[in-house]
Order: sequence, then structure tokens, then C-alpha cells
Amino acid sequence: MCGIFAIFSSSLSEADLRKELIECSSRVRHRGPDWSGYVVINPSESENRPLAHGIAHERLAIMDPESGEQPLVSRDGSIIVAANGEIYNYKELYEELKKEQPYTPKTGSDCEVILPLYARYGATVDLCKGLRGMFSFILYDKNKDLFLAARDHIGITPLYIGWGNDGSVYIGSEMKTLVGECTKYQLFPPGHIYMSKGKHAGEFVRWYTPTWAPELKPGLTPPKGKYNADVLRHAFEQAVTRRMMSDVPWGVLLSGGLDSSLVASICARHISRRSSAFPTLHSFTVGLEGSPDLIAAKRVAEFLGTKHHAYTYSLEEGADAIRDVIGKIETYDVTTIRASTPMYLMARKIKAMGIKMVISGEGADEVFGGYLYFHKAPNAQEFYDETVDKISRLHMFDCLRCNKAMSAWGVEPRVPFLDADFLDVAMELSPEEKMIHKGPGVSKEDTKIEKWAIRKAFDTPEDPYLPDDILWRQKEQFSDGVGYGWVDSLRDIAEKEVSDQQFASAKNRFPHNTPTTKEGYRYRQIFEELFPGEAAEKTVPGGKSIACSTERAMNWDASFADRADPSGRAAGVHDSAYDTTFVADTVVGDEPPTKKAKA
Repeated sequence: MCGIFAIFSSSLSEADLRKELIECSSRVRHRGPDWSGYVVINPSESENRPLAHGIAHERLAIMDPESGEQPLVSRDGSIIVAANGEIYNYKELYEELKKEQPYTPKTGSDCEVILPLYARYGATVDLCKGLRGMFSFILYDKNKDLFLAARDHIGITPLYIGWGNDGSVYIGSEMKTLVGECTKYQLFPPGHIYMSKGKHAGEFVRWYTPTWAPELKPGLTPPKGKYNADVLRHAFEQAVTRRMMSDVPWGVLLSGGLDSSLVASICARHISRRSSAFPTLHSFTVGLEGSPDLIAAKRVAEFLGTKHHAYTYSLEEGADAIRDVIGKIETYDVTTIRASTPMYLMARKIKAMGIKMVISGEGADEVFGGYLYFHKAPNAQEFYDETVDKISRLHMFDCLRCNKAMSAWGVEPRVPFLDADFLDVAMELSPEEKMIHKGPGVSKEDTKIEKWAIRKAFDTPEDPYLPDDILWRQKEQFSDGVGYGWVDSLRDIAEKEVSDQQFASAKNRFPHNTPTTKEGYRYRQIFEELFPGEAAEKTVPGGKSIACSTERAMNWDASFADRADPSGRAAGVHDSAYDTTFVADTVVGDEPPTKKAKA
């Protein structure tokens, strides 16, 4: 994972532009500590270029560490690219390009394939349609004095865009590159491309249009695809193995839950088939002493034979890191901060071991309806709409958490559940095939727990991928699985730090996305100190939620109104669910509560 940054159409002098470029780009050097590259393009009347441009790249060397420096420049020097992420099918793309115009790469960087693709497709949506991976990139064409930027289909990699007082355009991997420099800035929408010239100049144009939801919006007729365990299993195995390409040491994140355990299992099986001499797979987990994840992850690691590293942290260590975490992940969303903190602490340990890349299990809950509140989905249409909505918002939640918490220490996370080809298989399934059926009156044979579809696909007793107790383990949200005491301690800290008087005036202090809990108020204060202004606060979504739901799902069950808390225990179906007397800090209503009610 790298950091990219650019300033286009700037009125600054060459010296000032280079100084600004380096200063802003250095704010994301944690993403790419291995090398920095800068290119400044000066104005030129003869080349019809009235304003200056600057492009920067902070590199984390994963592929071709010796010669893959960026920005990448075409042989004639006219096209310049700075890219963040990985393009897993770059070799296949080179083969396709040979049919019309062979291209000999100058480096081993997977991102170099963008140069010949631009030569073929130009500044159009077709430039991105064939890419399979996670990416955000900036491209400048000297001959046309044209720049463009694009972001991957789901927003696995972060990207922001802003506008300066002189009409300049700033684009950066993280919001901190724009704060203090731009009068207006925003999230760069996933699955879109932005071009400075042409029919859609200055607009975000969608390039990712999957058949199951062309605009990633709910309300369409749900797909009717039939369940086929072999097809689903093969598609996911392909998504995982595609992400195993690396020229540096790598490992897997292993919480002991279904998603990360399946990823680890596929990696371990694939490695064992390559060669008995292939390096042992490293797996990593984090949690409070005795937490559910530590116990389950150890069980999986022993079954798979990985070299396992279990890290523990104390409540004090987690609490001490909160401010740094908010600064790195750039959000005030409560769930995201809760889950990012242990991941942030673990990433530091992973990097200290010399590991630069890990494969993780994010995205499965959104695709298969794995969150516990999905037990209450009233029908297939609601279930399908919620999964589409959740996928469309991943770039503001789990993708943001995973990418920024790991990249804070120069570790690249890869997420096979969000592979574009796998999504086409999994999201074309009828939601009836994913819905949860359990409880009184449902036979054992007809019982389906959360994520039944993917569990069943890997339920192969003759050649097991995982132990049964892991394959069918109940869903744990990451902030819960690291230890239930973690969430409770954060609430207690907020109760001490935020007075009733402060909280009572929350709507006056924060009229946009008013915090509805003292914990949320505390995080909002820290966020505002680090990222002041209206533009920053509007990059974070709001709304009521239970166990990570959208607001739509709050209507699925009458009890949700009093249990609107991000923890999976709030949904009322968890084995360790809050009891019936529990009333959340966030009670659905117009005003935030003035008193905290505990279970």
C-alpha cells in the first residue's frame, strides 16, 4: 500500500509548488516508507500548458522492490502515473494488449499496466473496467494537458479530492493531505473516474456497473441465482490465491472467525501444494487476554499448521492509542474506532517482524448478510437491499478501518471477499439462499445461520478446510471478538470525561451528525481538534445503527429502537447478548439522552 498525492492547475511557482507537494505528501509517508518520488510539470506556452502540476508518490515496495519506483513515466515521457494498491491481473492484461499493441514493461510493478491501458483506451471508463484489484491512481497526459484520477470498485483503497482558492485541484490518499490546503474537499467516490477535460470534465463518472446493482443502490429486483457450493467455493479460492502475489514476506490476519479462517485455510492449502520447501505461512491475531478471538485463532492456527503470532493488549494500551488512531483513520464513527484500535496496535507488531502484506477477511458480512441483525430481516427484498447498501458504504467503514489502521505502520491489507469477480458470483445469488432460518419450528435440516451459503460451500468433511466448531462459529464483530471488556471500557472512559452538561448541549456543539452517546461525543471532540471544519466532518456518515446496520434495518424489529448500539451483542441473538433490561446509550429519537443507562 502506498500514498499518492497531486496538485493540478496550480498558480504556484516551481519552487513553491515543489515545497507544497513534498510537505503535503509527507503526511502520508507512513503508507509508503520505502521511497518518495516527486514530479513537477511547469507551465509552458509552447505546449499549451498555462498552469503547473505536481505528482507525488510515497512507496511501500511489495512488487518489484528494486525497480518499481513511482511516479511511473511512459517511454516518451508524456504520461505520468502515481498509483496506490495492487492490480492482480496485470499479466493477463499485458497478454490481452499484445493482440493489438505489444507493450514491454520497464519495471516489475503491476501498476505499470495502467500506462499501455491509457494508450489504448484514453481518458474513458474503459480504462478501469478490465482492472482486477484494489487501486487508486492519478494520471497526467502532457500532450493534452489532461489529468484524471480513479478509484477501485468498492473503495478498498482510500482517496480524497479537494479544491484550492486558486482553482487548483488536490488529490490525496488520505484527508490529512488536503486539510489546511483546500477550501472544499470530499471523499472520492468508489468505482468512479474524474477527468479534467472532455465531455464529462470536472465530473465523477461511474465506471463500475455490476449487473447485480449497476449503481450500487438498493431497490432493484433481487437476483434469482441458484446456490451452487462448488461454484462459490471455486470463486473464493481464486479470489484468495490471486492475492498471494508478493515479492516480500507476507501473512494472514486470523481472528478465529469464519471469514479470516477461510482465507488462512485457502492460503495454507495453496502453499502446501506449491512446495514443501515454501516458507511457512504466518498468521496474526490480537485481543485482550483470554478474549474469544485469541482462543479461536489458536485453534485454527494449530489445525492449519501456520506460524501463529498472538498479540495481547491491555485496556490502558488501547485507551492510550485512541487519539493516534483517530488521527490515522480519519473518522469519528464509534464502531470504526473501536475496531481500528486493536488492529492498529497489531499492525505495529506485524511490521516489526518484517511483514509488509497481509490477507484479511473484510467484506464477507456485507456480501452474505453476516451481521447478527440480519436474523431479523423480514423478507428477501429487505435482505438484498441491506447487503447492497452495506457494500456501497464499505469505503467509509470496514475498508477505511482495515486499510488505514494497517497502513499506519506500512502494512498492506488485501481483501479477497471484495474481489470483483467473486462479488459477481456471490451477489448474483438469490437473497433467499442467504437468509437466516433458525429457531422454534425450524428443523435441524432446514436451519441456516448467518453466512450459511459460504459456510456450506467449504463444508467438505472428506477434506476439511476448517474444524466444524470454527466453520460454524457464531459471528463476532471485531470490536467484540478482541474482548467484550474493550467496548465496555471505552464507554466508561467517555462517561468520566464527558460531563452531562457537555452532552446535553451536543446538538449546539455538533449540529451535523450530532453524537448520541458520550463515547461518540468524545471521539468527535478529538476528530475536530485534528481535522477542523465542515468539510472534514462531512466525510463521515451518520445515522442510527444496531450491530453495524444501516438505518433501514432499525425498522426490522421493535426492540431495535432501544438497543441502537454498534456492538453485535445489541441485536438480541448473540450467545452473549445484552439482556432484556439493556437500554443503549443511543435511543432512537430526536434528542441525545442526558443520562447513560447500563445493562
